Amino acid sequence: MFVKALPNMLTVGNLFLGVVAMILAFQGNQYVDYAAITVIVGMLLDGLDGRVARMLNAQSEFGKELDSLSDVITFGVAPAFIMYVVALQQLDVIGIIITAIFPICGALRLARFNVQAGVPGYFTGLPITAAGGVLATLALYHEVFHLGLLLLSMLLLAFLMVSNVKYPNFKKVGIPKAAYWITPIIVLVVVVVAVKFPSQFPKIVFLPLALYALYGIKKNVEFLFRKLKARREERKTKTFPFD
Repeated sequence: MFVKALPNMLTVGNLFLGVVAMILAFQGNQYVDYAAITVIVGMLLDGLDGRVARMLNAQSEFGKELDSLSDVITFGVAPAFIMYVVALQQLDVIGIIITAIFPICGALRLARFNVQAGVPGYFTGLPITAAGGVLATLALYHEVFHLGLLLLSMLLLAFLMVSNVKYPNFKKVGIPKAAYWITPIIVLVVVVVAVKFPSQFPKIVFLPLALYALYGIKKNVEFLFRKLKARREERKTKTFPFD
């Protein structure tokens, strides 16, 4: 019974970390590093719960809905609050609106994911987990990047979540059934490293997450150029049919 409940326990842990991240964010800038780390650990739990559920054959509609609700909090609301605390609150009403847009787009992204069949091997739209991770870690650079860049980046992430941009998923990269016990060890190692290096760890994590977000844009820009090139070739063929 406990083994079958393990995926939902990981999901609830993810939700708990989202609440903790919001509490830490509102304790002041000195706790923002820990708030971002909490979101990152939540990402780890979110990546594990689905894999563990498939590994234990414990998938259910209840678990799917619980996962979506948890993701809205941990990767939608919590990262938006972190950014609001460090940067957007000085914009008054505009800051509040932009803060709200991010989790709203995240909720729309999850709702679409739950009701639409996706493309095998790909996500349609930037997953909220990645978007929230990028935003939470990007907030740590609030003293480096201009406020306008932070604002535009937040809106871009929100747009990418509800867009039709294709992102590769890694669901087939699973954990062997005989090694499910390694899950708590992985989580523990990440937590220890994060606590030991609270200021460096989340900033390092920002880079691969940001590259993943930009990957989808790059692939779709390439697709757009190929499509435009094909149209030009087609027009040339129609204009000069005997060449």
